[in-house]
Amino acid sequence: MKIQITREQLLPALQAVIGVVERRQTLPVLANVLVVADEAGLSLTTTDLEVELVSRVELAVEEGGQVTVPARKLMDIVRNLPDGAVIKLAVDQERAVLQAERSRFSLATLPASEFPAVEDIGATEPVVLPQASLRELIERTHFSMALQDVRYYLNGLLLELEPGRLRAVATDGHRLALGELEGQVEVTNNQQVIVPRKGVQELLRLLDESDESLRLELGSNHIRITLQNLRFTSKLIDGRFPEYQRVIPQVESNILRADRETLRQALVRASILSNEKYRGVRFILETDLLRIQSNNPEQEQADEELVVEYQGAPLEVGFNATYLLDALGVLDGDAVQIGLVDANSSCLIGAVGVDHFRYVVMPMRL
Repeated sequence: MKIQITREQLLPALQAVIGVVERRQTLPVLANVLVVADEAGLSLTTTDLEVELVSRVELAVEEGGQVTVPARKLMDIVRNLPDGAVIKLAVDQERAVLQAERSRFSLATLPASEFPAVEDIGATEPVVLPQASLRELIERTHFSMALQDVRYYLNGLLLELEPGRLRAVATDGHRLALGELEGQVEVTNNQQVIVPRKGVQELLRLLDESDESLRLELGSNHIRITLQNLRFTSKLIDGRFPEYQRVIPQVESNILRADRETLRQALVRASILSNEKYRGVRFILETDLLRIQSNNPEQEQADEELVVEYQGAPLEVGFNATYLLDALGVLDGDAVQIGLVDANSSCLIGAVGVDHFRYVVMPMRL
């Protein structure tokens, strides 16, 4: 294998795939990047057996071939070369030799045949949609995923495809985030998959807010997203996601409307004196008035009073302040509404006039 490439071509391609390379590996080859040179150009592949990333660079290849080299060492070398450097990469027996100006590096290699790569995922109906839309969907829901829960199916994000709609749902059993994207999804069959936490985090790193299209494919065991010069593949969590529709409260009367930023700041202040472990705050609602109270084991107490729109029954209910603040932090618009049922039921949070993103928070006993 012989190629010639500029630092400015190679560095972004390496940066795109380096995120899944763990510093401690069970298999030595997983610390390497698979480098393939052929008539289509250069491709770089990394994997941790759960997530696979492939980046492509279009260039004329002097001599084709494939090999694996230490990913982080290659990354560090390329990153520290001077701007505009022309890099020559060749494989000589069991060594990869990299030359740039007056620098020369000899790297150990492992055979490409040892590298575990995912090719066909058995996908049926690809979906094309803007990067920004999928990023927004993930960004506004992923924070409700569970972290190392024994109910392993909660440690990921549910993606649900149905004709005309893509839905993302995350829950840790105490709160739930639901986002919907309508009108840009052309599929004929309903599909549900659970993307693991690491895959979700990599997608947030890779996707930007551009209108550039991506191709989304769902297989029986994998999800694949293809961008212009990058391909992301992740294993799926094999499990049944809870019937989330059943936990979304049907609220008709006790609806609180408030300025989102005013409510958020009041919650931040009140939570300062809440119990550090449980972060509980109490909502006391009367006509057009909300009081937020908190206290802690040191007998300290905070009391915030807000003028709001509320015509429902008098109500007193406790919530985890962090869960409320997380939801308020990702909502659009100046006005927020919180639907309440009673002191023992979950609340439903959303922006006034917007139904695409909804958040459910369970009550706390205080």
